[in-house]
Amino acid sequence: MPSPKTAGKAHVITEGLAFGESPRWHEGRLWLCNWGTGEIIAVDEDGKSKVMLTVPAVLPYSIDWLRDGRLLVVSGREGLLLRQEADGMLVTHADLRHLSKNPWNEIVVDGRGNIYVNGGGPAPAPGEYFGPGTIVLITPDGVIRQVAANIAFANGMAVTPDNKTLIVSESHARRLTAFDIGEDGDLSNRRVWADLGDDYPDGICVDAEGRVWYADVPNRHCVRVCEGGAKIDRIEVDRGCFACMLGGAEGRTLFIAAAEWRGFDNMVSDARTGLVLSVAVSAPGAGWPSYNSGTR
Repeated sequence: MPSPKTAGKAHVITEGLAFGESPRWHEGRLWLCNWGTGEIIAVDEDGKSKVMLTVPAVLPYSIDWLRDGRLLVVSGREGLLLRQEADGMLVTHADLRHLSKNPWNEIVVDGRGNIYVNGGGPAPAPGEYFGPGTIVLITPDGVIRQVAANIAFANGMAVTPDNKTLIVSESHARRLTAFDIGEDGDLSNRRVWADLGDDYPDGICVDAEGRVWYADVPNRHCVRVCEGGAKIDRIEVDRGCFACMLGGAEGRTLFIAAAEWRGFDNMVSDARTGLVLSVAVSAPGAGWPSYNSGTR
């Protein structure tokens, strides 16, 4: 299989973050979680940033929005999905503690208002940080149920524009895995969407040509891949790439959250190696998380 071509040089938009994660393009700015500080920040394309919310947890794992525009925050170690009300107050949208005592990770809200959160799962084996992950569904009417299991370190998730396919990073299995989404939001027909060889996918996003961009921490790059595993574009970075998101005025800017990786025991530290970088790409964003998520 030919090597992917270099897509372009990434430019620093903002720096000095503790640990940026879960970037989302929303209402003309890039929002992301600043792990270690409890902050949700928004950054414009010129690099001007603003703290939009500070949550009680120092690790707000991931964010997305309900169809009515209210912000959702995965307070992963606490086992809670939080919701910001119009007056700014944070309330519990869903309590996931009865499903697992392990941390919850990524969130995606599809175009029908179904919420998917991954992580959790059974306790890890001795000497391991994570056990097999799960995916849970929270329906618009508040029903919570597990819809997938045995995910090899569940990481980034995305839903295709037709709301029919959910794609999830299985970082420890070095693959992207797809599920069909049923009318009731349940997942079925699990299959390998792309075997990534020696890459470890983390955060992902979908573009309008049906390709997926994935971030890779140990290999320090972001790669655009086709269904089936053909890698067609690559962006090299000087530190670990934790997540990526398409956005910008036309959706043709790939934003990358990157930082030096010092291991799970040092995820929260005084180091400020987190960056947001950007690079122009050929195909705009599509699906969910959406680059125009303010207009679901």
